[in-house]
Amino acid sequence: MTDQKRLTTTAGAPMPTNEHSLTAGNRGPVLMQDYQLIEKLAHQNRERIPERVVHAKGWGAKGKLTITNDISMYSRAKIFSEVGKTTEVLSRWSTVAGELGAADAERDVRGFSFKFYTEEGNWDMVGNNTPVFFVRDPYKFPDFIRTQKRHPVTNLRSPEAMFDFWAAQPESVHQVTILMSDRGIPTNPMHMNGYGSHTFSTWNAAGERFWVKFHFKVQQGHKHYTNQEAETLIGKTRESYQEDLYNAIDEGNFPKWKMMIQVMPEEEAATLPFNPFDVTKVWSHKDYPLIEVGMVEMNENPENYFMYVENAAYSPSNVVPGIGFSPDKMLQGRIFSYADAHRYRLGTHYEQLPANQAKNADVNFYHKDGSMRFFPPKTGHVDAYYEPNQYAESAKADPSVAEPPLKIDGDAARYDPADPDADYVQPRALYAEVMNDEERGRLHSNMASAMGPCSDSVKERWYAVLRKVHPDYEAGVRKAVEDDVNAISVTDDTPVEV
Repeated sequence: MTDQKRLTTTAGAPMPTNEHSLTAGNRGPVLMQDYQLIEKLAHQNRERIPERVVHAKGWGAKGKLTITNDISMYSRAKIFSEVGKTTEVLSRWSTVAGELGAADAERDVRGFSFKFYTEEGNWDMVGNNTPVFFVRDPYKFPDFIRTQKRHPVTNLRSPEAMFDFWAAQPESVHQVTILMSDRGIPTNPMHMNGYGSHTFSTWNAAGERFWVKFHFKVQQGHKHYTNQEAETLIGKTRESYQEDLYNAIDEGNFPKWKMMIQVMPEEEAATLPFNPFDVTKVWSHKDYPLIEVGMVEMNENPENYFMYVENAAYSPSNVVPGIGFSPDKMLQGRIFSYADAHRYRLGTHYEQLPANQAKNADVNFYHKDGSMRFFPPKTGHVDAYYEPNQYAESAKADPSVAEPPLKIDGDAARYDPADPDADYVQPRALYAEVMNDEERGRLHSNMASAMGPCSDSVKERWYAVLRKVHPDYEAGVRKAVEDDVNAISVTDDTPVEV
């Protein structure tokens, strides 16, 4: 016997063959007692799990965060405790709307998520490549996502549904403007920023709370495709992001992002002219400048894509002492919905899968049994399957990591925004002050292409939204749509002989 590894069953028994079924004679039927044949067929039937409801198509890598600046005055989290400290990271980037088989280079928002395996537990930063989002209230989220998916009658993507919904939610125009701009089709994950998007909170060792926004600034530079370049690329490959990312890391060209934060003192939030907890808004970099935290480097391709990328389960509910939440309505909704989606897709104990398992040594909890219970009790004592209990060795809560009180006030109600024009102020600045003429021209053209199939009534409703942002915005998109229509309608009416 050599050092060659032996093939075994999943129960560990050695296999005599992996080529031939057990049959009654050379030409006879297969015997049902060939349990390993049945095992192979049964496992094949179960190789796929439900794809993510959103962000189904994704690409991932392993890496590390290295702290380069002391921010302990803002957060007591041990991940930030000293300059030079490193923490393992698992990343996943994704498109929002497309299914697992969708093309990588479609115009879409990109998901941008990091799982930090800290000594205090896993901290998940689940964001996008845009600093804002389409809606501010989780009540609207299921409806929004339905507009991005397939029409129930045609089973096709529906621009009519998208723009109809956006026209009824003017808060969406900020995100739609970014989506239809040059940054709407990054060339790959290595050439786009990442953002926590939401307002989070941090607190220091003295119990002082701060409001924080997280930014991940790409160090490879921004690169994007035009619609025409993306269409040509998709005709050649639908897996361009996976190819670029895997090959870059495999060749030692490790992508990096500088992690930075914006910080707002807790009491200051009440003094702002806009709601700083509204995820459709950004904070001024002049008023709240970026503060360096560290450098993220992705330097390892997972040894098994399914195990580490498809099984990766990110949730904003995964925080550590020193990092917390805010009154951001969308964030509050995601705290529940993401973990619940993972329980549906992966199973009850999804957090015990290798991609999601905490790497700090002392992990104890009282979740019990159910599907995927493949690990021993983790309560510190074999008889401690409930709590409180009499066993000194069993896991007990630690009051020292308690979050300081989150100050809230107001009557319970369903509130409309206090200032409807607030939804137009920031996209107006983006359009009129940040973009140049060439960028605005491409924005007009990209948006016209996207809304071309829409009905006239939906187009007019969307034009009305753009008009409130800036009259030139409406005029530019309207003209681009009309030019597209005129180009299509020019036909040769000469009869064709058949």
